[in-house]
Amino acid sequence: MTAKSPLKIERDGPVLVIGVDRPEKRNALNDGVIAALDETFSHLPADARAVLIHATGPNFSAGLDLSELAERDAFEGVLHSRSWHQCFEKIEFGPLPVVAVLRGAVVGGGLELAAAAHVRVAERSAFYALPEGQRGIFVGGGGSVRVPRLIGVSRMADMMLTGRVYSAEEGAPLGFAQYLVDDGVGYAKGLELAHKMAANAPMTNFAVIQALPRIAEADPRIGYVMESLMASLAQSAPEAKARVRAFLDKRAPKVARPD
Repeated sequence: MTAKSPLKIERDGPVLVIGVDRPEKRNALNDGVIAALDETFSHLPADARAVLIHATGPNFSAGLDLSELAERDAFEGVLHSRSWHQCFEKIEFGPLPVVAVLRGAVVGGGLELAAAAHVRVAERSAFYALPEGQRGIFVGGGGSVRVPRLIGVSRMADMMLTGRVYSAEEGAPLGFAQYLVDDGVGYAKGLELAHKMAANAPMTNFAVIQALPRIAEADPRIGYVMESLMASLAQSAPEAKARVRAFLDKRAPKVARPD
């Protein structure tokens, strides 16, 4: 008998939709989920232009599946953590922009997964926590690198030391998510954003994913050179030339104030 896949994978035109599908476990992440995500992001469809990550049921992910936490020596523990790093790096630094739709528990490893996405849409039911301190463990899926970039080191330390939980409303202005929407509409909003990303020039999307975070962390003198190189590469692409010409010929919409 074939084991049930922990992921539900679908297509919506140019958007690859990936759903973590363990609702009976509050979508807790185990080795099977990580392996399936790694395999999926290692072999993205050639015609996909953006990715949407969501989860079935009322929770995005309650974190590491502690029921499968095996006894490991220190070296085995390092290798296990690195397997998560390698998977999430393929999400953050892959060829396609990734949107994550968050609802319910976005806890521990679930927050680490969300932080690897480029854009996060949170429904009002979402809440954020890092309970590793109370479990006697430490983040191992890249959280100590990615989460402080979103919310700051001191805020993350507070969450781990005290068990503090942030609601979706509290978390949005702090950087946990870029969008806050009503319950039940997060998937539609996330899909809308993914389609907008899919309509961009692929070279521009690639530059935003690959170069922007590295430029932001580089010595400014190196960052400026990297920026010049990426700007030159992007604008030299035939699609970029066609898009600029369309704007100059008044065939493309101008940026307008939001309603």
